[in-house]
Amino acid sequence: MAGAAGRLTKLAEEVLGTPLPVRIRAWDRSEAGPPGAPVLVVRNRRALRRLLFKPGELGLARAWVAGDVDVDGDLYEALDLLAGLIWERGSAAPKPARAAALRALARPEVRAAGKELLSLAGLPVPPAPPVEEARPRRGALHSLLRDRQAISHHYDVGNDFYALVLGPSMVYSCAYWEAPDETLEDAQRAKLDLICRKLGLTEGQRLLDVGCGWGSMVLHAAREYGVRAVGITLSEEQATYARKRIADAGLADRIEIRVQDYREIADGPFDAISSIGMAEHVGRAQYAEYAGLLHDLLKPGGRLLNHQIARRPLADEETYRVDEFIDRYVFPDGELAPVGRTAGQLEEAGFEVRDVEAIREHYALTLRQWVANLEAHWTEAMRLTSPGRARVWRLYMAASALSFERNRIGVNQILAVRTPDSGAAAMPLRARDWRD
Repeated sequence: MAGAAGRLTKLAEEVLGTPLPVRIRAWDRSEAGPPGAPVLVVRNRRALRRLLFKPGELGLARAWVAGDVDVDGDLYEALDLLAGLIWERGSAAPKPARAAALRALARPEVRAAGKELLSLAGLPVPPAPPVEEARPRRGALHSLLRDRQAISHHYDVGNDFYALVLGPSMVYSCAYWEAPDETLEDAQRAKLDLICRKLGLTEGQRLLDVGCGWGSMVLHAAREYGVRAVGITLSEEQATYARKRIADAGLADRIEIRVQDYREIADGPFDAISSIGMAEHVGRAQYAEYAGLLHDLLKPGGRLLNHQIARRPLADEETYRVDEFIDRYVFPDGELAPVGRTAGQLEEAGFEVRDVEAIREHYALTLRQWVANLEAHWTEAMRLTSPGRARVWRLYMAASALSFERNRIGVNQILAVRTPDSGAAAMPLRARDWRD
């Protein structure tokens, strides 16, 4: 194997103990690896220095965000081939690549390969992380201050950028598809209406939408079901956008948007609460408080619709660790829980869980559409944010789509009721009566 690509391929296979499933193209234009496979492009030696100083997922993520590495070919295929080696997203178990690397370091030939990597990498100076990486957060984990910092990192990157990715609906959660060829806009409208029907909304009721995003849920509920709604978000940019949409729709007298934490709400009770794609930010240590507060904010007989991403359960839950790429570049401090644990904590807070609907395939379809939107507006997306931020989103959404498709993670809608002491939950005898 001549050239840098051949040397890198040999080194990777020594460390991983398995043939590399993708080709490598190096900065010297050399290539090595299986013919016809997607190509991992290593643009410069700095990519190797990133891996030397941060081995594993974080080093590779930094190289991707900085543009030091890229994929030539089908990104989904490349990520799928690499998933078992590096990206095993949604799993908190030790990464196969890391375990293999630790075993490999005991072998003399691998130590020799490490010296070769040092010679390939050039000057042994650690590159600075890309500017898109989240800064160290202040305050205790999931304190009010730290959660505001985390939400700002993710959401305050420009409403125009999100409009390119999400489309006209401006809904940043899993759509509800009738068929794969349905439009994203129709599927998002179907999701919002499904939630309204599950909540049993009727005219004059008071709805709280926790993590209201750009206001799509409260707009749909007020316009189509006649409710009065309060939407809360920690993102100033989202709130500004949502308020304008509401004013333009002539619904400012029925919808209020607040920049407020769920722990700061003091004007209950509400007839219904929706929490759509927000609970992933709550954190394990705070989830009991979250569930208890929402329970207390509901009237007796009121319903909660909790729409939340879930991970697979672990034999030892104490081994769970947040994905490094997600934590540094996408959702700082975000945590996933198994759906059974979420349902259990809602019950412990006093809720009666009445229905759980798993819709992970729907999220895969949604993410693939978001990726297509981003790629179709790539130049404009880079201008609106930065090339690094656009690369973060392309990688995050494509890898997440594969994780949903492969059942590494899922998403569920849990319908729960604050059932009164009488036991009259006012639910239909057939739990699926809201379905068309």
